[in-house]
Amino acid sequence: MQKIALKWGVNGLIAGVDEAGRGPLAGPVVAAAVILDDLQPIKGLADSKKLTAGRRELLFDEIRAKALCFAVAQASVQEIDGLNILQATLLAMRRAVEGLRLSPKLVLVDGNRLPTLPMRAEAIVKGDALVAAISAASILAKVTRDRWCVEFDQRYPQYGFARHKGYGTALHLAALQAHGACPEHRTSFGPVTEVLRGATP
Repeated sequence: MQKIALKWGVNGLIAGVDEAGRGPLAGPVVAAAVILDDLQPIKGLADSKKLTAGRRELLFDEIRAKALCFAVAQASVQEIDGLNILQATLLAMRRAVEGLRLSPKLVLVDGNRLPTLPMRAEAIVKGDALVAAISAASILAKVTRDRWCVEFDQRYPQYGFARHKGYGTALHLAALQAHGACPEHRTSFGPVTEVLRGATP
C-alpha cells in the first residue's frame, strides 16, 4: 500500500472498492470498500474470481480481522430495475465508501466508471488483480453475495441459486421457464423479461 500511496501522490488512507453481482439475473449487487493496514499485511490477496470458494472464505475472515476498516453495501433488485445495473452498482459503491468509519484521501475503484464521491477517486481497469485493497474489496463483496445466494436458495430451492449464484446458466433459464420469476429476479434483465412475457429466453 505504501508503494501505491507514493505512486498516486497521496499522504493518507487509500480505500479499494469493488463489486459483485452485476451480471446475474437475480439478487442485489454488492459492493465493498476496504482500507488495509500496512502493519498487518494479508498474504494471497487476488481477484476473487481466481480464488477457490474455500480460499475466499478464509481471506474474508482475515480481511475483516486485519483491515483498518471496511464496509459492505448493496443496491436492491428494485433499485437495479429502477435505475439500471450500472447506476445501481455505482450507488452500492458509494454506500460502501460512505460506510467506512475512517475517511480515505483516495478511493481506487475497480473498472472504468466511478461513483460520485466527495474525495478523490480513480478507476483502475482490472484493479482487483493489481491493487491489494481492491482485491480485498472484491473478496468481501463476492463472499457476501455468494452467502446471500445460498440463503436465498433455501427459500426458493427450485431455482438452484446456490449452484449458479443467479447467473443465466441453462439450469437457471430452465427453472425460470418452469416456475416463472420470483421476487428477487431482475425484471429489467432480458431473459427474465422474456419469461414474464411468456417467451422462450
